[in-house]
Amino acid sequence: MLFDSGYFALFLASFLAATVIPFSSEALLSGMLATNYNLYWCLGLATLGNWLGGMSSYGLGWLGKIQWIEKYLKIKHSQINKTQKRIKGKELWVAFFCWLPGVGDVIAVILGLLKVNIVWVSIGMFIGKLLRYIVWALITLEAINWFQ
Repeated sequence: MLFDSGYFALFLASFLAATVIPFSSEALLSGMLATNYNLYWCLGLATLGNWLGGMSSYGLGWLGKIQWIEKYLKIKHSQINKTQKRIKGKELWVAFFCWLPGVGDVIAVILGLLKVNIVWVSIGMFIGKLLRYIVWALITLEAINWFQ
């Protein structure tokens, strides 16, 4: 069951959706649930793929240099320091919002650029992405029941 190409496609789509590549995995998740794929395997693989994709965006940011923010985005060093201080102690909660469409990938890259603690980022990001897929799956299953 795990090696079914549908599950691999969901994992891959979820991974890509969490990178800077514009892609949506929710439609595939809904389609798989509508065709009776296992809910728990779908949730687990979608979350894992999306989390790994988000962590790869964080890793790309980590490879960058703060000087690049100053040089290319024209953001002053004092503003960068202020942002780092603002995030300090809230790393988990900031990373939680990496699930947001459009801006979530940017948040992950910025967290990496600012060298925010990887443990808090990975935990917060995982929780946010898991909850997003749970909510999406519940909405999908309710819609399926409603149309039957």
